[in-house]
Order: sequence, then structure tokens, then C-alpha cells
Amino acid sequence: MMPDTNTPLIMKKKLLLFLCVCLCYSACTQEKHFISDANTREVITHDFLKKQQELPQGDLFAVFQTPTLSTQEREALTFLYAYMPIGDVTDYTGAYYLENIRSAFRARQEMPWGKTIPEEIFRHFVLPVRVNNENMDESRMVFYAELKDRVKGLSLYDAVLEVNHWCHEKVIYTPSDARTSSPLASVRTAYGRCGEESTFTVAALRAVGIPARQVYTPRWAHTDDNHAWVEAWVDGQWYFLGACEPEPVLNLGWFNEPASRGMLMHTKVFGKYNGPEEVMEVTDAYTEINVIENYAPTAKSIITVTDTNGNPVEGAQVEFKIYNYAEFYSVARKKTDSTGKTFLSAGKGDMLVWATQDGKYGYRKVSFGQDHEVTITLDKTPGDAGTVSLDVVPPPVSAQLVEVTEEQRAENVRRMAAEDEIRNRYVATFYTEEKAQALAQALGTDPAQTIEYMLGSRGNWREIEAFLQTTPAEKRQTALDLLGVISAKDLRDTPAAVLSDHLNHTPPTGGELFTAYVLNPRISTELLTPYKGYFASQLGPDETLAVRNDPWLLVDWVKQNIRLKDHLNPLQIPVMPMGTWKARVADKASRDLFFIAAARSLGIPARIEPVARKIQFHAGGAWQDVDFEADIQLVHQQGKLVAAYQPVAAIDDPKYRSHFSVAKLATDGKLQTLNLRGGNRNVDMGAGNAWSGILRQPLTIDAGDYMMVTGMRMANGSVLANLSFFGVQPDQTTMIDLVMRESDDEIAVIGSFNSENRYLKADTGEEISLLQTTGRGYYIVGILGARQEPTNHALRDIAAVKGELEKWGRGMVLLFPDEQNYGRFDAHEFGALPQTITYGIDTDNRIRQEIVEQMKLSNPNALPIFIIADTFNRVVFVSQGYTIGLGEQLMHTINKL
Repeated sequence: MMPDTNTPLIMKKKLLLFLCVCLCYSACTQEKHFISDANTREVITHDFLKKQQELPQGDLFAVFQTPTLSTQEREALTFLYAYMPIGDVTDYTGAYYLENIRSAFRARQEMPWGKTIPEEIFRHFVLPVRVNNENMDESRMVFYAELKDRVKGLSLYDAVLEVNHWCHEKVIYTPSDARTSSPLASVRTAYGRCGEESTFTVAALRAVGIPARQVYTPRWAHTDDNHAWVEAWVDGQWYFLGACEPEPVLNLGWFNEPASRGMLMHTKVFGKYNGPEEVMEVTDAYTEINVIENYAPTAKSIITVTDTNGNPVEGAQVEFKIYNYAEFYSVARKKTDSTGKTFLSAGKGDMLVWATQDGKYGYRKVSFGQDHEVTITLDKTPGDAGTVSLDVVPPPVSAQLVEVTEEQRAENVRRMAAEDEIRNRYVATFYTEEKAQALAQALGTDPAQTIEYMLGSRGNWREIEAFLQTTPAEKRQTALDLLGVISAKDLRDTPAAVLSDHLNHTPPTGGELFTAYVLNPRISTELLTPYKGYFASQLGPDETLAVRNDPWLLVDWVKQNIRLKDHLNPLQIPVMPMGTWKARVADKASRDLFFIAAARSLGIPARIEPVARKIQFHAGGAWQDVDFEADIQLVHQQGKLVAAYQPVAAIDDPKYRSHFSVAKLATDGKLQTLNLRGGNRNVDMGAGNAWSGILRQPLTIDAGDYMMVTGMRMANGSVLANLSFFGVQPDQTTMIDLVMRESDDEIAVIGSFNSENRYLKADTGEEISLLQTTGRGYYIVGILGARQEPTNHALRDIAAVKGELEKWGRGMVLLFPDEQNYGRFDAHEFGALPQTITYGIDTDNRIRQEIVEQMKLSNPNALPIFIIADTFNRVVFVSQGYTIGLGEQLMHTINKL
């Protein structure tokens, strides 16, 4: 169907011959090696040759024919190409990597610490362009030009701090979707989520030759959500820092205490790395290391997997799962050895350990620090029904804080305020509502849509403006429709040329599915690229017509021509559709993206089905499931699922991915959590629909075996969980119970607090007591840090339960440490907050000091702090620092009062 003009055998021979010439050249010259150890060079060369052999098409290694390459440049390129994932080979040019290598070498030469960085540390933590799964760009060269003079006179330790201040000038935290923007896109937008802030900060540090890595806790144990930050290498030691959140010293951040309650922190090191850290996994692209010991007390648990006869099972997959967002999420995967054993070091809390092999599975709760050796028997098969209750306990707080003087803290606050001003001046150059209104009038476009998209574009406004201005008048409504179906992040970083490609090269098939599933360039979490014009140039009209009439021809072509090599993309970074076409090699997810992109380019509606993530195209008036692994395409049989729920005091209507989730239990015993939530272009996790909108009425779902998880998160971070296993039969309705477990304990008085404490009202400056403000009864007091994490998280959580708090009717007093902090606060950033809030200033921090002393809080500086107390001076709830779901925890306590 589609042409194949590549000659893989010839290319393979040419490349192998060329590499041999290159190796001979290196041996005959006296140039200094980039990789000095001969054994290491041999391993890297072997892996590079293997990569070439697996990617023979598309002339992907042409950069090695550059005649001016030095020995060091050639070895650095060999190292990068040996371990970069498929998409980095196919989607970026060799010239791009060579430019980055030369910039890294320049920084090593010109920065005062360059010659002190050990070779292995430089190779793994300075040279690589990729940090995690971000879209890559030219940030190394841009950042070096801007930062080099700012840091070159500093010590390495102070340079790390200074780079982080520069990063704060550019970017602050704001939640967004799962796709990770490039560092330069984060700068243009002026904000990013923690994964983007940390990627940006690592890129900035590496740009000036400072070894850096992103550290990631896949999921917290004591609260929902995850987090990422940065470690920088200074004089032989790794230090941590909050990305774009500068502190006066290293090893200090708002997450010190949450990290001490963590169960797993890891980092993915580019290539094969042989450092002192515990190795969790070695792949064809990275070495995953466990750095939890840098943050929390740990313990090792040895897991033995056996069959029902007690024999050890070799090669069983063992998944270590943390309860988070109402599911047990796999944070580590290991294989058992010949004795049936594997192990993990983790923080001293609870995980669910799930083992599978050959369609059998088994599981057990493991308490690290108590369960040193655990045996799991593969005694279950999909289809087994049952219910299990688990009490899941996270690690306790054990943070050790670095001391900071008042002078250091005051100077840091002053600098951060100045950096806020620099960033705010840049943000002030973005589109305003008035300017967007004028653009709509000039172009004759819908004002509301134009305003929404131009304000949403932030620093990318020139591209969105150019896209609309260069679109002919008769296509402008279609252009607005296109902007309406891409994600909010796409508005902030997609070039006009990419949008124009999809507008101008999408076949105008029309119909109700056209905008969402043909015109729309957004498929999953990939970078948007101009693939429709490219595919149009590759296919003739006869081929296009044949596939439109029978889309199964495209399915067959993909099965026959795209070779799967999942091991070459262990990070699962989406390969651009054009890259898959060029290499004819992909991982499964990128193969699926390619199919959908090709189908849409041909005018065929296609999608990833949102619940079970099935690949589908639309034909014959219905969505057709595609299974590339099946010899015969089968129609998935479906049944219905409905859940009965008896409300408990704390939760009237449980929320999906907050209180419960449903996972498909595959025939191999592995779990896949279903996406039963409503779509939201601005929210990634935790904002889903409730039981009443999902399972109160029968929900059509694929027949098969399932597991429902429910969980009640307690104020101390522990969870009362319940696992229910059930099956859904074809054309039948399955009834299950959604059970939210409750604690048998009544609300306890956990401390005392003087309700006569006085503060200054923020709006009038009047000194007034808490009792005068709230009246008799229960009330909430919060101590906040303006424009700080995790205060911002806490306020968004409170906004989420605005109606419930207003219905409760009691007063909330939110206090700031000083007027300067209050002056930086903007309540509108968090949506609609409860009208029962009174804002104030905690004069001389007297209220905070009393709460810290009475509640015996370990860190007086960790904000925010919230308490529920009454005017009899009894405290029944306290929360400090990072607690996702704070609003729900407050309501859980309030509903039991």
C-alpha cells in the first residue's frame, strides 16, 4: 500500500564499515579520549553497533560521516546514540546532538569547576540532553549564553543556588497535564508543573557544566499526588533543591518533611551507570537508581515468589504498589531470580506487592521495616472473586532540617520578591482581554473563543496570533475549532506552522466526528508535529482512496511494516509519526500513535478510546477496535456494571480517583486502571467524576475481570482500603457494592489552642481575636505562605470543597506571617474560595508559634499549617506542609464533629 524505498541491508553494511573506519582512526591518532577507559569504550561501542543494526532504515546515523569530528566528539556522539530512545534518533538531527556536545565541552572548558568534574559524572549528568520525557529543544545553548557570566565567579555550591534563583525569575509552579514541555517552552509560558520545573532546572544546571539529575517520587505514600525535584553534584556529593524554588542553602525545600515520609525516590540515569546507588533496573536507554536513602530511613524487604507447590518461580514479575489516587500504583517492577527472589529498599511504610507469571498472580501487603522476608504464592487466576480489607500505613515524619539564619532567610525572601517582579513584567507582555477582543473584531472571529485562546496562549501568543491572522477568512471558524480541541498546553507551545499544517492538510470529510477525531492533531501526550502534510506527500490518490474505503488496509500495512522494539524506548517517549514512518520501527504506544495519525491524515476518524485505552477507527457507523497483536480482529463483548453505595458520614458521593477506582484484570494477572473520569483539558489527575455520575446507573464496559479499590484517607496519611474482585459477563448487568470503610475511632482531642489569640485583620488593620471573628463553636485557622508550595496546593483543595465549607457555616481565619506576604497573595489564582474566610496578619508569628509548640510540630517554618479547634480551646485536627486532599480531610473531620 505504502512505498518502501529504503535498502536496510546496504545501509547496515555501510554503517558497519564506517564505524570500523572510525575506530581505526581513533586508534591511530593521539587525540585525548572522551571515554578514557578502554573497557567502557568497548561496551558503549558494542551497544552503539547494536542500535545501528536495529535501526537500519532512514539514514539515521549520517552525522558520524561528518569529516571534522574530533575523537572526543565522535565518542560523545557514540555514547548518546548508543542509549537514546528510538524517537531521539528519528526525531532530532545529528547536527542537533553535535551542537549540544560542543556546547557541553565549551562549558567544561570555560566554567571554573569544569576540570573538577569526574569523567563518569560528566558523561552521565552533564552531557545528556534528555532529562526525562520532555520535548527537547536548544535550551543548552540559550541558557549557557544567559547564565555563564552570572555564575562564572562563584563556587560550585553557590553557582547551584544562583542558577535556581535565575530559574525562579523565569518559571513558577502551576499544575498542568501529563505532557512535559521543553525547557524553553516553560520559560515562554512562565510556569510549569513540578516535572517541568525540575526538567528546566536540570537543563539550566547542565548548560553551565554542573552535574544535575531529576529525582522523582512516583507517588507519595501519605497523600495523593507525586513530586519531582533536582539533585546537583557539588565537590563529590549530591545535594537536593526545589526546582525554581530557591532557598538560602542546599538540602532544603518545602518537601523535606514529605520526602522523609516517602517510600521510593528514583532517578533515571542516561546510559549504563555504575555508581554507588542501589540499581533498580537497567534498560537499553537508562539505569534506574534508588535514592530513597538520601531522604528517609529505609529497610529492605526480600520477596520470594512460589507456585502452589511451594517451588520458587524464576522470572516472575513483581510490582511494588503504593496507594495513591485511590489505586495501587506500581512504583517499581522487578523480576525474580533463579531462586524466586527479588528485593527492594524503601521507606518504612506499607506497599502492596503484586506478583504475576503465566496467568497466575498473588499479592500481599508488605510493611517495610517489619516484613524483612515475604513469600507470595501464585495461587490466584483472573476470575476469582473476593474482597480484601487492607490498612495501609505510610512512613512517619523523620526530617532533618538544615539550619538557616534569619539574615539568610530575609535576603532570600528579598531576592524572590525581586525575581517575582522580573517574571511579572514579562507576563505583562502577554495578551490581554482587550487586545484579544480587538483581534476578534479585526478578524471577524468569535470574541469569546478568541479571548479564551489568546489568553491561554501566554508566551506563545505570537504563534497563535499568526496562525489566526494568516488563515483565510473562510477557514477561520475551523481554525478556532482546531484550537478548541487541542490541550491548554498545546496553546502555550505549538508553532503556527504545525497548526496550519493540520488546518490545511486535513481532508474536509465533515461529520460530527470531524473536529475531534480527524482535524484534531492531539492524540495522546506526544509533541504536536506537522505530520498531515508529510503523509499527504507520501501517498498517491489511489492509495488514499483505497484506505478510506477500507481502513483495515492501513491496519494490515502497519502490522506488516512497523517492527516492534519496545526495549529501544523504555521511557515510552512518544515517537513522532514521521519518525516511525522513517525508521519503520516503534514501541507499541508509538505504533498506535502512528496508526491514528495516518488514519486522520487520510480523513478516517481514529482515537485512543478513553476508558480502556483501546485503539479504534470509525467506520460503518461505529467505532472499530484494532488489536495489532491479533491474527483475527474480534469484537469486544460488553456488559454493564452498577455499584450500590451506602453513604457514610464523611463522604456522601465518592469521587473517582479520590475515593475509588476500577482496574481491568488482564488474563496475565496484571492490572490497568480505567479512565472513568470526565475529560478536562487543564487537569491531569484527581478531578474526576463521582459515583453518582459513573456507577449509580449501569455503565457499559468490556466483559472481563476487574478489581475495585476504595480508600478512606485519614488525617495522619494512613488509608482504610478495600479490594473487591468481580467479573462482568457479556450482555449482563453486574451489581457490586462500593464500600467506604470508616474508622471506629471517634474524633479525638489532640491538643489545645487559645481562641483568644489576636491578629490584625488584613483589610482594616484592626486587631481582633479569633473568638471575636468566628463566634462560639468550631473554626479553622490556617497559616499560609503566599505564592509558595504547598500553600497553593492547599488553597486549591479548599476551593474544591467551597460549597461544603460554606454549608458548615463556621469561620475560617487564614493568616499570613507579615504584610509583605499578604501583599503578594491573590485569591483569584485559586478559583472561588469559601466566603467564610477572613484574612489576617499573624503579628510577630505568635499564633503560629503557639500552634507549633502546643501540637509539637517538628518544623516551625514549614507552611501551610491548618487546625480545626473550638472555643473551648480544643484542637481536633492539624495538618502541616504537603497534604493533597486537604479540603476533603477537613470535611472528613468536620462531618464527625
